[in-house]
Amino acid sequence: MFPGLRNPRPVGLALQGGGAHGAFTWGVLDALLEDGRVDFEAVSGTSAGAMNAVVLAHGLLAGGREGAREALARFWHAVAAATPFGMSSAPNGVENGGLAPALKMMLQWAQHFSPYELNPFDINPLRDIVGSQIDFERLRAASPLRLFIATTHANTGKLRVFHTHELTADALLASACLPNLHHTVEIDGEPYWDGGYSANPAVFPLFYECRTRDILLVLLSPLLRDRTPRTATEIRGRALDLAFTATFLREMRMYAHARAFARQDWLPLGRLERRLRSVRFHLIEAEELMSQLAGESRLTTSLPFLEMLRDRGRQRAAAWLAACHHNLGRRSSVDIDALFY
Repeated sequence: MFPGLRNPRPVGLALQGGGAHGAFTWGVLDALLEDGRVDFEAVSGTSAGAMNAVVLAHGLLAGGREGAREALARFWHAVAAATPFGMSSAPNGVENGGLAPALKMMLQWAQHFSPYELNPFDINPLRDIVGSQIDFERLRAASPLRLFIATTHANTGKLRVFHTHELTADALLASACLPNLHHTVEIDGEPYWDGGYSANPAVFPLFYECRTRDILLVLLSPLLRDRTPRTATEIRGRALDLAFTATFLREMRMYAHARAFARQDWLPLGRLERRLRSVRFHLIEAEELMSQLAGESRLTTSLPFLEMLRDRGRQRAAAWLAACHHNLGRRSSVDIDALFY
């Protein structure tokens, strides 16, 4: 933390999901925590973004900023250690997230068999990691920040956002439940899948339920790809990317439209118009890096690959702090009209 900086600027964090690519967000959070000039009022997260959000809150509760850094490192190291031998990455695949032959075979089987057939006992290493590292009862009672965890109701397609006081291990696992790989997570008799199908991430809780006007988006899916997919594998991967980003893009386009509409109004402003005019957006993304990685690398959990993503996240966060931190509390540092309109 920087000496003399007594009032770090509060932000609402919106953390996108993306499997193992969430290690990039680990790096972003690590750098922000180390720097000390940004505080967190709330975090909205989906899938890997939800994991990072809850681990961040747990770490802050247990040991402040350094406790949060340690908790995030412990979580991602546990993810790497939990992957069965021979299934984490292909030889020499550290930089591009290459898949091991055993994992490629499992993905091929998943196209023809359900997880109830391939994994009848519902073995999920994440359940053990989450259960052993996070005290949900304590977090529900005394979380130092507000949490919004996105899931998708499997039978209706509706978004369900779990708030801090509702959080359980099942709610967190539901946010990361890919239905072709994991059993559906049931909560109070209702079935839930990965939150990415309905919000990746949900921005509206930060807009409507938080005091801070600064919303920092941490994105893992590139907003622009440099080439059109041609092979069957590339097309499947791009279609999956679109499925998991469409709702977020639509929500951000709505904010761009609404802000433009509010700026044109010369009549006395209502509460919503004032909020729309005052909200400030900021962005940390990894577009160049993620464009180079195959979609399958989201399942690559070798420690060298995760640490590479962490380091890139730290670099991007440091660059954002140097270039944009002064905008917090004053103005947006990203033009959402240009990005999403």
